[in-house]
Amino acid sequence: MPPRTSTRTRVAASLTASACLLAVASPASAAARPRFTPGASGVGDRYFPLEGNGGYDVLHYDLGLDYTPSSNALKADATLTARATQNLSRFDLDLKQLKVTSVKVNGKRAKFVRKGQELVVTPAKGLPKGRTFTVAVAYGGDPKPVSRPDIGKFGWIKTPDGAYAVSEPDGASSWFPSNDHPSDKATYTFRVTVPKGTQVLSNGEQSPVVTRGSRSTFTWNERTPMASYLAMLAIGRYRTLTGRTKSGVPVLTGAALNRTKELKPLHENTVKAIDWEETVFGKYPFRSVGGIRVGVDVEFSLETQGRPIYGFSPDVATVVHELAHQWFGDTVSVRRWPDIWLNEGFATYAEWLYDEQHGGPTAQATFDKYYNQPKTWKYYDQLWNRNTAGDPGAPTMFTLPPYYRGGMTLQALRGRIGDKAFFALLKAWVAQHRNGNVSTPEFVRLAEKISHRNLDGLFKTWLYTKGKPTTW
Repeated sequence: MPPRTSTRTRVAASLTASACLLAVASPASAAARPRFTPGASGVGDRYFPLEGNGGYDVLHYDLGLDYTPSSNALKADATLTARATQNLSRFDLDLKQLKVTSVKVNGKRAKFVRKGQELVVTPAKGLPKGRTFTVAVAYGGDPKPVSRPDIGKFGWIKTPDGAYAVSEPDGASSWFPSNDHPSDKATYTFRVTVPKGTQVLSNGEQSPVVTRGSRSTFTWNERTPMASYLAMLAIGRYRTLTGRTKSGVPVLTGAALNRTKELKPLHENTVKAIDWEETVFGKYPFRSVGGIRVGVDVEFSLETQGRPIYGFSPDVATVVHELAHQWFGDTVSVRRWPDIWLNEGFATYAEWLYDEQHGGPTAQATFDKYYNQPKTWKYYDQLWNRNTAGDPGAPTMFTLPPYYRGGMTLQALRGRIGDKAFFALLKAWVAQHRNGNVSTPEFVRLAEKISHRNLDGLFKTWLYTKGKPTTW
C-alpha cells in the first residue's frame, strides 16, 4: 500500500513532475520547429554574381503578356511554380527595369521590395523545404534592351511593327521575373495578347489563336525544360513555312514581311542541318524545330530553344551553328557561365564538321588555317593571348577564344583519341546529360573514360593556358 500524502503534497509533486517533463520536452519541441531562412540572392556564378537565386527550383513559368507595339507598352503577369529547396523565409527573383504592382505567394499577398535587379519577396508565412508553391507577379512598363560590349543590344528589342526578345546571357530578367540562370531549367507557357493582325512566334508548340474584339491572344508551350536565356518572342507581321525533317520532327520557320526572300532558304537549310546533325550528335532533343528571321538587322543570331532567332541573313554555316546549339547549350546546358566553350566551341566545331562532310575543307584544315595565322593577323592576340577558352571572362564571353579556340580544342582532342572514340563521345555527352547541366571537368572525365587516355594536359593547354600551344 503506498504511503499516504496530503493533497498539497500531491499537487506540489505533480507540478514538479510537470516542470521536469516540460524542461525535458522544451529542447525537443524547439528542435522540431523548422527554422526558415532567406534564399541566396545569386547561385554562385562568379561571372554573374546576382543572376539566379537560391532556395528554390522553378518548375514552370506561365507568362501572360499584353503588348501594344505602337506605344511599346507591356502589361504582364507571371506565375512561377517552384519547389523550395530549403525552408524559405523569403526569396529573390531577377527582374530589371519594369515596375511591379503586386506579388502573391500561394494566392496570398506577399511583401516585396526592389534592390537593383533583385525583387525580394517575403511570403506571409515560411515555405517548407520540398513544398511546391506559386508566386504571381503583376508588372509592366516600357521594356528596353540591355547591352554588353561584346554583343551589343539584347533583351527586348523594338522593331517597326513589333518587337522581339532574346536573352543570352542575362536578358530574360529584362522582360519577365525569373531565376535567370541556366542552372535552373523549367517548362514555359507564353500567352501573348497583341492587336489583331499582329503575330507572335515563340518557343515550343502553338495552341489555337483566340481573337476577342480588336486583340488576339497567341499561346505557345515549351514542354521540355529550358534555361531562361533561351526564351524568346517575335512579335510583328511574319510569313511562315512548315514541314518535317527526315526523322519526322515538325518544322516551323518564319520571316518578317520585309525579309520574306530569306524564308525559303532558311527553311530548307534548317531541315538539311537537322537531318545531318542527327547523324552526328544523336536524336534531335526537342518536340519541334525551326528558325525566325526578324525584320531588323543586328550583329548576332541566337540559339533560342527549338527555334533560333536570326538577326542577319543566315548562311548555311550560321544555321548549322545555331542548330548545333540545340544539342550543345540548349538540352545540355552549362552549370556556370565560365564553361561557355561547351556551348560555343561545340557549335563552331559543328560548322567545321559540316564543311568536312559536304565537300569543303576538313576540320583539320580549318584548324590549321587558324593555327598558322601570322602574328600580324588582327585577331591573333584576341585568339591566343588576351583570354582563355575555358575561362574567357565575363565581359568577353562572346569573343574568339570560346568559339575558335574551343573548336580547335575539339579538333586537338579528335586527333589524340581518334574518330571512333571522338564521335562516340559527342553522342554519349548529349545522351548522358539531356535536359541537364554540365561542367568542363565532367566532359574531361567522359572523354578519358571513352578513350582510355589521360587528357588533363591537352585540356589544360588548350582551355586554360594563354598563348598559342606548341605541344599538347
